[in-house]
Amino acid sequence: MFDIGAFELLLIVAVAVMVIGPKEMPRALRTAGQWMGKARRISTQFRTGIDAMIREAELEDAEKEWKQRNADIMAKSAKQSDAGRPDKAADPADIAADKEMQATQMPPPKPVSPGGEGDTKTPSPDAAAEAAIKRAAPEKAPEHGGEAAPGPQQSTSEPQLPLADPPVPPKKSGKD
Repeated sequence: MFDIGAFELLLIVAVAVMVIGPKEMPRALRTAGQWMGKARRISTQFRTGIDAMIREAELEDAEKEWKQRNADIMAKSAKQSDAGRPDKAADPADIAADKEMQATQMPPPKPVSPGGEGDTKTPSPDAAAEAAIKRAAPEKAPEHGGEAAPGPQQSTSEPQLPLADPPVPPKKSGKD
């Protein structure tokens, strides 16, 4: 900011010692530090005030934009509800906009019937929850008492571990 180098700072300190004197130097430095602290606090308050004003202005702009969008949506909604009345004449642009909106909307989902295609009865929420729980429940492994999964090697008993003694290695002959 002031671009004060080491040589300039040393020169200022030397002049201050000669002018103020070494006896009064600590008090002068303390007073200068207090002035600098006050200046920093004032600049911080000023900066904070400016930031608050900017934030308020941005909030006002955002609120105006929100009100404008809300008014546009409400006007569009009123036009759409008026288009269905026989006593109101529909605007061709509104009709085109309605057709475009209907083309982009998805059709409602068809109810899934648990009993087949002809049955349109939907399952109760409890039955659906129970079915989901059954699908998500882990199955016990056969060795823990659960049903064995169908496979090529399905035995009714538990597999047996080989309990025989391990084979004894042949003894080396002393000829080698």
